[in-house]
Amino acid sequence: MQIQYKKKRNLLQNLFLSELVQGMWLTLRRLFTKPITLQYPHEQPNVRRGFRGQHALVRDPETHTTRCVGCMKCVMVCPSRCIRIRIQKKPEHGNRRFINEYHIDALRCVYCGYCAEVCPVNAIILTEVFAYSAFDRKSLSYDMSQLLDNWDRYLAEQGEDLAQYINPTWRPRGLPEGPMPAGKRLPVPDDWKGKGQVVGRLWRQSVQGQNR
Repeated sequence: MQIQYKKKRNLLQNLFLSELVQGMWLTLRRLFTKPITLQYPHEQPNVRRGFRGQHALVRDPETHTTRCVGCMKCVMVCPSRCIRIRIQKKPEHGNRRFINEYHIDALRCVYCGYCAEVCPVNAIILTEVFAYSAFDRKSLSYDMSQLLDNWDRYLAEQGEDLAQYINPTWRPRGLPEGPMPAGKRLPVPDDWKGKGQVVGRLWRQSVQGQNR
């Protein structure tokens, strides 16, 4: 790591308070620019796909319950330890795992999205629901039925179809399909897969070439 120290000020800079003048000049320039702050709630933000909002569990259309297979990956990867899962193995079903409890404490969540990224079957998702609140802590502590209801309500409000729904946290942009689980190999455009993408210095060069 390279540490770059600030240059020592000379006598003229100390006398004329050059840094103060620079700060005032920056303030003066911003004074006449267009404000970027939205007057919420009168102005609503444009929430894009991939926004990390209200938690939900995806409902399987065949079993009418959660897609979760009880792999516990979301519990292990969660940095705030806000996910709790209890599973049960039934010998009559070949020791298949069944979810008895899925609990998320939204007040502890840091909305990193790691749970959705690591889930091999795309069972957990942070929806694009921007505004939700409650008057007590218990209302923001979701159990499995509440998380499934959040998903049903989100699909109904957005008019989404589960067969066509793709979220960037499920299928991260720019990653090759090879190392991904089968559940994450969703049909996406080529630009989503990162083919032919240029970033950083190469992107700036391409933009400069188009502007000439």
